[in-house]
Amino acid sequence: MDRKECLDAAKQCVCSDRNQQYGSPAVNIKKIAELWTTYKGVEFSPKDVGVMMALLKIARISSGQSKDDNYIDACGYLSLSCELETEDGTGTTSTIII
Repeated sequence: MDRKECLDAAKQCVCSDRNQQYGSPAVNIKKIAELWTTYKGVEFSPKDVGVMMALLKIARISSGQSKDDNYIDACGYLSLSCELETEDGTGTTSTIII
């Protein structure tokens, strides 16, 4: 899988009808942040949730589970964090070329 295919697959995951199946990702990620905050007694933001879920996928990759879906999911989680940070007014939008 090349980078365009990976990003296209991530886009399909986060921009498709998943809202109908699972509800709004923003609502779900905010709820996860609230639950993690309560559980650990440490403040978690919605952005933290997306980044930490991406880190979970990176941990799987680093342990030898280099399946395409781990890369796709990590891209998807990071894109949600980017969107939530920007929506909250704490981030800025910019174009990054890798």
